[in-house]
Amino acid sequence: MNKSSKMLRILAMLLSFVLVVSACGSDGDEGSADSGSEDGGSDDSGTDDGGSDDVELTQGGTLAAVTSAGTLQCGGNDTLPGFGIVDADGAFGGFDVDYCSVIAAAVLGDAGAFEITPLVAAQRFPTLQSGEIDVLIRNTTWTASRDGAEQANFLHTTFYDGQGFMVQADSGIASLEDVADASICVLTGTTTLLNLNAVLGDLGIAFTPVEFESNDELNPAFQAGQCEVWTSDASQLAAFAANMEIDTAILPEIISKEPLGPVVADGDTEWAQVVNWAVMATVQAWEYGIDSSNVDSFLTSEDSSILRFLGEPITDGDGNTAVAEVGLGLDPKFAYNIISQVGNYEEIFEKNLGPIGLTLAGSPNDLWTNGGLQYVPPFR
Repeated sequence: MNKSSKMLRILAMLLSFVLVVSACGSDGDEGSADSGSEDGGSDDSGTDDGGSDDVELTQGGTLAAVTSAGTLQCGGNDTLPGFGIVDADGAFGGFDVDYCSVIAAAVLGDAGAFEITPLVAAQRFPTLQSGEIDVLIRNTTWTASRDGAEQANFLHTTFYDGQGFMVQADSGIASLEDVADASICVLTGTTTLLNLNAVLGDLGIAFTPVEFESNDELNPAFQAGQCEVWTSDASQLAAFAANMEIDTAILPEIISKEPLGPVVADGDTEWAQVVNWAVMATVQAWEYGIDSSNVDSFLTSEDSSILRFLGEPITDGDGNTAVAEVGLGLDPKFAYNIISQVGNYEEIFEKNLGPIGLTLAGSPNDLWTNGGLQYVPPFR
């Protein structure tokens, strides 16, 4: 999308917001403008003053803007193997990129109807706040301060990570204690730098931070010996190590929790719900045993929960047959579109992260029935 198109898109969303605020003000409703958008704009909830506001928000929010544009704008990475990378043909790929596809499939019925805006760490929240992107999916850690200060709404965690340390194999550094007085490569504007200062400061371990704007700069600097240690999310370290010509070692210590997942701007409950349930559909499909290769065989399932999930007609006890409407403003077959075009969580993980040595079994990213943390609410 060119700059003129992006500016028009932003202006359109701002105008929609003004209309919503005006509508709320005319009703004298002191609640938030997005508080009533959960039912997709219907006015049959029994409230006296919420219906008209709901309609305005549904018509003027991000969901309407994306649907009208026919393209999802996704903020991502283009330098992180496994998660967000550009191949030799200039195409984006990776775990996070596939979740842009998931949302596009849910909202637009077309997993390819999205554009990536590559962002360095410091650009993430300003770009989201500006309205230039609809969703941020770029290895971004959910924290209290970001939730509160960055006008950001963090959604379902797609990858549970933790901060680690990598060294060259012949460095003589075998544990965190050996890092004393070392130079440490780190990306600026990240929780990684905050954690580094806090944890090593508490331990009384002196070090020299060497900051970089992007991994494109940091990676060659580390390999050239400009710093002795590289600290980042453990998954990132594994991804880069898999593509290095030098021998590396990952230290045993993990010093933080790093829950990563999609982020949308505050203030649009409807859009947050849409993105959240689209993402969670990949986990639910995995739990049901539904994947891109067998999803069509489940369209005639005798399990009403699966039929409801896939947007198929269900017959009740009185013999009435209908498609269940979940009220998210999405096609009832949004989950089917996601799974048939992109796949379930396990497929997305194995396709992108398996080749860089990351595994599901025994990890926090495994399904809850396997002892992991991937667990979603019921689709009903």
